[in-house]
Amino acid sequence: MKLHFCGANKEVTGSCHLLEVAGKKLLIDCGMYQGSDYAEGKNFEDFPFDVRSVDAVLVTHAHLDHIGRLPKLFTDGYHGPVYATHATCDIIPLELDDAYQIMAYNHRKFQYPMLYREEDIAKLESHLRPVEYRRSFEVFPGITVTYYDAGHIFGSAFILVEGDGKRIVFSGDIGNVNAPIIQDTESLPACDALVLESTYGNRLHPAYVSRKEALKTVLLEAIERGGTIMIPSFSVERTQELLYELNALIEEDRVLPSIPVFLDSPLAIDVTKVFEKYPQYYDESALARVKKGDNFLGFAGLRETYSRDESKEINFHKGQKIIIAGAGMMNGGRIQHHAMRYLPDPTSTLILVGYQAFGTVGRKIQDGDPMVHIMREEVPVRCIVKTMTEFSGHADKAKLMSWIGASSGQPKHIYLVHGEDQNAQDFAAALSTEFSQIQVVIPEFDSVVEI
Repeated sequence: MKLHFCGANKEVTGSCHLLEVAGKKLLIDCGMYQGSDYAEGKNFEDFPFDVRSVDAVLVTHAHLDHIGRLPKLFTDGYHGPVYATHATCDIIPLELDDAYQIMAYNHRKFQYPMLYREEDIAKLESHLRPVEYRRSFEVFPGITVTYYDAGHIFGSAFILVEGDGKRIVFSGDIGNVNAPIIQDTESLPACDALVLESTYGNRLHPAYVSRKEALKTVLLEAIERGGTIMIPSFSVERTQELLYELNALIEEDRVLPSIPVFLDSPLAIDVTKVFEKYPQYYDESALARVKKGDNFLGFAGLRETYSRDESKEINFHKGQKIIIAGAGMMNGGRIQHHAMRYLPDPTSTLILVGYQAFGTVGRKIQDGDPMVHIMREEVPVRCIVKTMTEFSGHADKAKLMSWIGASSGQPKHIYLVHGEDQNAQDFAAALSTEFSQIQVVIPEFDSVVEI
């Protein structure tokens, strides 16, 4: 086995790894770089490998930093299969079309370049091949692949590849503990090598507080201030988790006053339908609610604004309101329009519920910048800003360590990817201390190792 590191090296986005095994080349993920203009400019660079030599693509999950350059792969000459779970296969075209619409808007308004065409998405969609969790299959003679539930987002997986007498696992993103709706992360199988995310590898999430209770506290404080409440949210998983908890607070506990909640994201609305399609992916609690006839992704006062005209009408709603809109890191999407309107308002509240990559508008606000640039305009930040780590979709240091420690056969090598440099370095030191028999490496971009 040869492993070529082609993205997400010493940074969080752009996941892409090329595995050469049994005479074939498998690409694991093909993600978009996100954050600063410099990071996003890298999306247009040539891949560090011959695209036409790739035999198959394995996708861990449907976040853009893992799938965002798949259409470019087809533009550049790839014509093979793309394997992913059923839910991921359904979500991929939705995510990529949404990204395309944002790119097209920015191209028309600001002359930004286009990364791919609509026909590239259609071509990719025709090559998607759905797979089941825990059902091993031979992708090519002598190469066996098994998908396991990563517990990160709906349909997410970590992937075991076996061939040449070796076993290697690609973690994708490993989920946080106690996440609603989805099932818990499955155990790490025995393997020789592990390509492991390190997004939160150098920190611990705060002591467990239920997402519902934490959300209730933040929302009641925001409602008391009287302004608009903005929640930039990833359309896949994070938004559905918010709807799940709001359902409980509004329909069951009845602890929130009656104010409208606008779901201002066509992508999130479409993805929610995918959630409803695959109840077999639910955890026991969510499945029990479905069997009782509970629509836990809806509640009184929820208003879905699918079209642009419906979105614009939110501005004319008098009185307090909650707006849930993409993108989760505020680097595009409808949240930017609301941010320009309400960030300067001291009575309004911005609630950050997801990871904010370096260079994004969300990260700058989280770091306390008093002024941010949105759509080429300077916008002062005078509203209250709250960060809720309870909604993090990533495992922290403790969960990642216990996941490795509980493995039936711990890897001989761990390669840390998908984390900022300092996070990865700190995590590498902790892993080396805890598991002295494991060699831990932080690979450079475009480096190659033998497994």
